[in-house]
Formats: sequence, C-alpha cells, structure tokens
Amino acid sequence: MSRLRISERGSRHSRRALLRDVRYGFACVPKRLPPKYFYDDRGGQLFDAICDTPEYYLTRVETEILAAHAGDIIAATEADTLVELGSGAARKTRVLLDALVGAVDAPVYAPIDIDERMVRLSSQRLLEDYRSLRIDAAVADYDTGLHVVPQTGRRVIAFLGSTIGNYHQPKAVRFLRGVAATMEPRDHVLIGFDLAKSPAVLHAAYNDAAGLTAEFNLNLLRVLNRELDADFDLDRFEHEARYWPVRGQVEMYLWSRTSQVVRVGALDRSFVFKRGERIRTEISRKFGRAQIEAMFRGAGLELRHWYTDAQQRFALVVARRRT
Repeated sequence: MSRLRISERGSRHSRRALLRDVRYGFACVPKRLPPKYFYDDRGGQLFDAICDTPEYYLTRVETEILAAHAGDIIAATEADTLVELGSGAARKTRVLLDALVGAVDAPVYAPIDIDERMVRLSSQRLLEDYRSLRIDAAVADYDTGLHVVPQTGRRVIAFLGSTIGNYHQPKAVRFLRGVAATMEPRDHVLIGFDLAKSPAVLHAAYNDAAGLTAEFNLNLLRVLNRELDADFDLDRFEHEARYWPVRGQVEMYLWSRTSQVVRVGALDRSFVFKRGERIRTEISRKFGRAQIEAMFRGAGLELRHWYTDAQQRFALVVARRRT
C-alpha cells in the first residue's frame, strides 16, 4: 500500500473565491481582503524568511514549547493520527511527528493546505525521514473545507502559528464549532495562541528591519495582478502594521501613497483609492487565558491542557469536545 495519498479536493486560491472576496472586501470601509491570499509560492517563501527574523518571535517560541511538550501532548491525547490545518512547509510539525512516530506503530499525518506544490514537497521530505509514517494529505482550504479532515484513527487536530488570531471573535467561535463538529469523543484539538504582551515587541514583530513583512504584505497585490488581471502598482502602496491595545490586535494594511484608480479586469471594474486610503490585509489578535476559555465554551470545547514558555509569550492549548 502506498504511504502517500493526496486528495485534490480544493484548488489553491480558487478564482471564484478570490473574485467574491475582492468584490465584497472592496465594498467595505476600510477595504479588506483575507490574509490567506498572501500565500502563493513567493508569499510562502517570504513567510518562511520572516519566521527566521529576530523580531518575529512567534514561530521560534511556539517551536520551543513544542520541543518541551510534544511527548506530553501525544501521551495526553493518545493520538495515532496528526491532522494539521494549514500545514505549509510543516517545519514545526516535525517536533510533533518525532513524538508521534516514537509512540505508535502506524502513525498517520494528514496535512491540509491550499498550496498543492508545498503539500507534495513537504510530504515527500517527511516520508524520506519517517519510514513508518503514512501521509493522507488534502489540497483544500481548511476554512471552508473541514469536511476533508480524515475521520479515522485517534486524532489530534493541530492549528498552529496563532492563525486563529486572524479571525474576529464570532468567526473564530464559528470556525472552532465547525472543527468540534468533525470530532469524535476520543479526538483532541491543539491550537497555538499568541498571548498579549508589550506593544513594542508586537510592533517590531510585524515591522521587521529587513522589510520582509512589508514585502510579504505587498505580495497580495501581485496575487491580484496575476490572478485577476489587475493593474496595482506596488510602488504606489505602502505597508503598515499597528497594534491597537483596546482591540487587543495587530492590524496590517496597505495604504495608497497617491490618489489613483486601479482596474481589476476579471471583475470588469475600476476602484478609486484616495491618497492615504487603506486595504486591511490581516488582523492578528493577542489573547489572555480567560478569552481562550470563553471561546472554547462558545464552540462546545473544553480546555484540557495548557503549555506555555517561561515568559508567557505564547500558549499551546489542548482541548476536546464537551460532552
């Protein structure tokens, strides 16, 4: 039996979804787009580079927590199957896989990501390094395709990187409720949460000195130009990221440096941008434990285990469906 199965149940950056999101998002005030459109091939490479910058603590600290507690997580969940939503290059995943492969005889990894090329590349590399591993992958948008999550085995469903912070509270609860609906009583979910901290630390993390986050943000306009026959001039937009303490979130924007008109050919429409007008491209919420527990209650989940670093910068949380 083959150790690798990849189901192409979705397509990267579905054109229909992108058209819908631009049509809706550009009618909002401020204009907005979901952050998932950052991640074409170039965007994925830029994000990997951001993770290695000294300012961007999130990946480094989450990996540190995983390294300290991966064995505890696998033991507590009794998992034989690791499902990962938004797996990307699966860099941090290896720490969990080390623990899983060491604990069970027939481990299964089920990555779900919209980037087909990355799913295939990372899967091949993992199979070379883990001889007992079987991979059941899906090319899909986990945000709208939770039905693709494999239903076999005793699963831990990982949603790392504090990606949950990209959702406003009501949408986060709806998303987690959808995850809970796919879970059996024996299953668990493992979620990474970036915790509230100094505004200076947060500002630096999203405004790195090398300018990689700025380039990553602007890459969204390249995606629109390529996929939707748009004519955004990247030199006429600028990156902005700011932490709002009252809202408890970092907000990332592209703002127009001049008054301009942008054509989106696939929509047969032009959009006017005033000087200083912004497109919101991402929110990144920062959490406290009480917020997380309230979100779980609203989604029908209960917190079972809490793992953090010595400085309380980030938390990995294990939950299960409430009975």
